[in-house]
Amino acid sequence: MSLDLLALPQSTPDRPWDDPAAYWRALTAAVDGVSGPVATLHLDALRYNALDMLVRAGGVPIRVASKSVRVREVVDATLAIPGYRGILAFTLPEALWLAEQGHGDVVLGYPSVDRTAIAALATDAAAAARVTLMVDDLAQLDVVDAVAPPGSRETIRLAIDADASWRAPGLGHIGVRRSPVHEASEVAALARAIAARPGFRLVGLMMYEAQIAGQPDAVGSGDAVIRWMQRRSGAELLSRRAAIVAALRDIAPLEFVNGGGTGSLELTASDHAVTELTAGSGLLAGHLFDGYRAFDPAPAAAFSLEVVRKPADDIATVLGGGWIASGPPVASRQPRPVWPQGLRTLGREGAGEVQTPLQGEAARGLAVGDRVWFRHAKSGELAERVDAYQLVEGERIVGTTPTYRGEGKAFL
Repeated sequence: MSLDLLALPQSTPDRPWDDPAAYWRALTAAVDGVSGPVATLHLDALRYNALDMLVRAGGVPIRVASKSVRVREVVDATLAIPGYRGILAFTLPEALWLAEQGHGDVVLGYPSVDRTAIAALATDAAAAARVTLMVDDLAQLDVVDAVAPPGSRETIRLAIDADASWRAPGLGHIGVRRSPVHEASEVAALARAIAARPGFRLVGLMMYEAQIAGQPDAVGSGDAVIRWMQRRSGAELLSRRAAIVAALRDIAPLEFVNGGGTGSLELTASDHAVTELTAGSGLLAGHLFDGYRAFDPAPAAAFSLEVVRKPADDIATVLGGGWIASGPPVASRQPRPVWPQGLRTLGREGAGEVQTPLQGEAARGLAVGDRVWFRHAKSGELAERVDAYQLVEGERIVGTTPTYRGEGKAFL
């Protein structure tokens, strides 16, 4: 089927996920005829999340982060909704593939030194017009020049990734380690050097405030400290980003200034220096996004595994399950069992590559062959484990859609 996220069904409740028991039982009924591990996309929940993010963005366009989806049909359907514009890709081969599919505005979210892909970009006029490379160091330009010297290639579009972390007085670096350019003077110096290099054109700026967008603030422990940090960091970033943008506009005519993520849409949209936002995880809504005050996403994506053994009355073991998200190797990155309620992984085993034992009173009612539902932690990692999502409305499967993996694509 062709996904249309603006086609609202007439018979489905507005928020069926508000009743967890009914929601997960309906999903169980929908996949009753499917054997083995199964991943689902609930279309009403996906639709709700896509439209809710637009409300949160307050009219600022949203660029879709493809790494958080990794399903081409979902990316396409989201971009068909007014208010979404462009893709933030995660590897250059993926960006080139998306450009081949007709997408005309693909920004690479991370620097690339993939020489084969750079050569393909440099010799393809259509791709060079559609794909923007991300840089934060002149050494990355040196790699491009070594592959295809200026004058023998297409002009390469570039965006600068400037560090959006907070250098907190007395506390040090707060945020992720991304770009080496932090201050306006550092970003401007890099921009001037880019402008002086033949064969490149600076068109954009990205600043991703991970310490705000990627840090839940309503998890029940340490929330006050997190909120204090985010207020202070947000205020500092508002001033610094404005100074960076002002400096860059004296050097190059920027086409876009990108910021934010699913967890910071409201804050970043309020920054007048920003022309577009990025979000992707909020579409499928892994369980890490349950802990924010500002929004309450629907569990659009989920997966179900079958019980294959009962080592004890209160333990049910499912086949597989170790579908871990990126980040620190802690419990929050593991998939979370959500139905039946009351199941938990074992402290010494966690979610396993081959099997996952689950303990709790609910396990006593599970038999071999029964299903357990999980939610993944972030978003993109689930698509790396399955070839397709089953598309569900109500209590029935209405179609399937392939993941990148299902299309034979593995973008590393």
